[in-house]
Amino acid sequence: MQTGTPGGFRDILPTEAVARERISDKVRECFSSHGYLPVETPMLEDKATLERGGRVPESPFQLFDGDGSLLVMRPDITLAIARMVAGRMGEATLPLRLRYNAPVVREESSLSGQPRQFTQLGVELVGGEGIEAEAEVIELLAEVLRSLEVPAWRIVCGSVTPFTALLDVCAPNDAFRARVLELVHESDLVGLDEFVRASGIAPAAARALCRLPRLAGNEKVIDELDDLLEDAGVAQEQRGVLELRALVSELGELTAKGVLSFDFSVMNSFDYYTGVIFKGYAEGITAAIASGGRYDAVLKSFGLSNVAACGFMLSLERLQEILGEQGESGVVAPGVRVAERPLRIAVPKGGLFRDAVRLLAQAGLPTEELANPGRRLIIPAGDVEYVIVRAQDAPVFVAHGGADCGICGSDSIIEAGVDLVQLVDLRFGGCRFVVAEPGAREGAADRAYAWRGTVRVATKYPRITRAYYERIGQQVDIVQLHGNIELGPIVGMTDRIVDITATGTTLAENDLVIVDEVLECTARFFSGPAAYRTNPRIRALSQRLNALVSKSEE
Repeated sequence: MQTGTPGGFRDILPTEAVARERISDKVRECFSSHGYLPVETPMLEDKATLERGGRVPESPFQLFDGDGSLLVMRPDITLAIARMVAGRMGEATLPLRLRYNAPVVREESSLSGQPRQFTQLGVELVGGEGIEAEAEVIELLAEVLRSLEVPAWRIVCGSVTPFTALLDVCAPNDAFRARVLELVHESDLVGLDEFVRASGIAPAAARALCRLPRLAGNEKVIDELDDLLEDAGVAQEQRGVLELRALVSELGELTAKGVLSFDFSVMNSFDYYTGVIFKGYAEGITAAIASGGRYDAVLKSFGLSNVAACGFMLSLERLQEILGEQGESGVVAPGVRVAERPLRIAVPKGGLFRDAVRLLAQAGLPTEELANPGRRLIIPAGDVEYVIVRAQDAPVFVAHGGADCGICGSDSIIEAGVDLVQLVDLRFGGCRFVVAEPGAREGAADRAYAWRGTVRVATKYPRITRAYYERIGQQVDIVQLHGNIELGPIVGMTDRIVDITATGTTLAENDLVIVDEVLECTARFFSGPAAYRTNPRIRALSQRLNALVSKSEE
């Protein structure tokens, strides 16, 4: 008899529940001491209403109400509180200081190792004045992390204002703007470089668009930001620089202690945040333990215009593991002191291995042990540790903390579908994805599509294939195979294939002809977001690799 829970959900037994209660109580004490009052919102929300406030993650946990409206289990607390403030409280009650402790549900693949239900502890300050509101909530986050004795914590700040102001000046059309925002949202800095380079916009604007998401450091980085925007023609009052400098002034103690820094790669939620964004990190975690920022546009969409709002949420599951308690957040490696262990790099075996080792050696890393790795899976080399993995697995190892950074083809990154920062196009391992069909049955796929309304495609790469067919506006039925993809249409099982080709020889030998190009891929250097923002060795290696690639093209 089945007595377990659905995938991604679990029971919490007394020992862990006591620990969670202890952490929650300490957080609540901090919030309450600053005048934040408790609120609760329902577990089910009207999906259409929430979508007025911002993008709502897709979820299978949906049901129809009796009146036909679509309900969704809440994936976010801030949207629900903004909806509540606009509908139940209004401007007469401002400013409002609200706190919450509540579960949310988000969809994760049953094979991803991530929970689907987790608990958020957070605050919202609605109707606060100027930058003092952001400073208040950031100070409160720092107080909570100190009170909990979170190891080696730090807060990383950014802002969407400089980037959106830059786009207002230089974007030639809405399609350009949408594509740039999409690439930044995906943390695909390599794709951003390629797209901007090919666009033909003014050099100063192109340089600013590509450089801005890579800016990081202490408060001095704001000067570089100011210079970039000035060169690109952004007016002083539009840059958001004065706001950031005021924030530094308000949070001088945190910046002086080195626990507050800036990193503009965090600005990847343009449909939600409208100003300062910040995230909290700690040792041994591959994702943020806290995230927040200013979100005036959410309130405006619910009918409260010209009202400032900011806040943050903490993940209870991640906190409990960082503090050495039982838990299962899927992103924490308890007891790991990143600064005290070697930089761990995922190196792909197979066709990319030789060029990856060559480039790492040119970047100054010790690679002698990689000359003959044998069957070893982890190879220590001084202050570096190499994890030898299949190229397809490298993104997952990095995303789950098995490595800090890695190298693989961009196709593997797309297929993995995990949260990564793509940093450098390494310019080797080039290949292209194509659509092909039997030459003897030319036009058969199009005729089948005309009456069937879908095209059947064999592939090893379902994400890439689905994205391609969505782009061209055709319905697709994907048959995922793991070898001999060419057999799919040859034996009549599918109409076409989507596969990698370098020379086209295998296709030609099997009477398959290319009918369209899908995308081109090369090897990329990438990192997990938390590692990139907290481990300076990754940024330094990224810069050296980028310099090597640029020099080779001169």
